Amino acid sequence: MAMHRVTAVILVIVISSATAAQWARICSSQPSNKIRGCDSHGCGGYNNPRGGRKHKGVDVVCEDGSEVYAPFTGNIEKRARPYGNNNAIDNGVQLSGSGFCIKMFYIKPIKYSGPIRKGEKIGVLLPMQRVYRGIISHVHIQNCDLTDPTPNL
Repeated sequence: MAMHRVTAVILVIVISSATAAQWARICSSQPSNKIRGCDSHGCGGYNNPRGGRKHKGVDVVCEDGSEVYAPFTGNIEKRARPYGNNNAIDNGVQLSGSGFCIKMFYIKPIKYSGPIRKGEKIGVLLPMQRVYRGIISHVHIQNCDLTDPTPNL
């Protein structure tokens, strides 16, 4: 009986560790998933003020035109558009898998559905400077349930 308890505890630890695993690098132009600081357009951290609301994602610094990578293994579920106005950066995808569901905005994806592997190229960063001159260019990442994705970066 004691052996089963030990096995169960080890299994729970392994599953918890896998779910809490850190995501892969998001952007080819950054060695780490650096969160955008503040500029004239606002700040990139979770829950930072945005006018009369809170920022419900994080902005990972990335240069315009850089390759963007899948943070985890799973699937691209569908297209996700942040504005719905067809401006130069109004594009992105929703990803799920490995216990996560996220939206990634401001990228031109290579596809809108299908399997992805952690670290695989999924698109390129769109020209943020064309829409928000002087902003620190970035990939916006938000959890589907709007909780803080920062611990996974």
